Amino acid sequence: MLRHVVLFTWTEDTSPQTREATLAALRRLPEEVGGMTAFAVGPDAGLVDGNADTALVADFPDVEAFRAYAGDARHLAVIAEHVKPHLASRSAVQYEV
Repeated sequence: MLRHVVLFTWTEDTSPQTREATLAALRRLPEEVGGMTAFAVGPDAGLVDGNADTALVADFPDVEAFRAYAGDARHLAVIAEHVKPHLASRSAVQYEV
């Protein structure tokens, strides 16, 4: 199994409404794209200064399923429309579980 972890930090001018709309778009990915065996996304709890704003964790049965998800047009549209316009920084990792 492959785990995909992404940390997003939004620009300072990203409104709470935009952050919620982005979370909603990301939360639709399991239904719209699929391929994952587990999926979670949510805002940082605000317990430690300097954390990213949002975390996404998705598990895939294998590398091929991850690559299909990563290249899916619906996934790429969410990134282009909801993520990139408000992104200050992004960090990701994929690892075997």
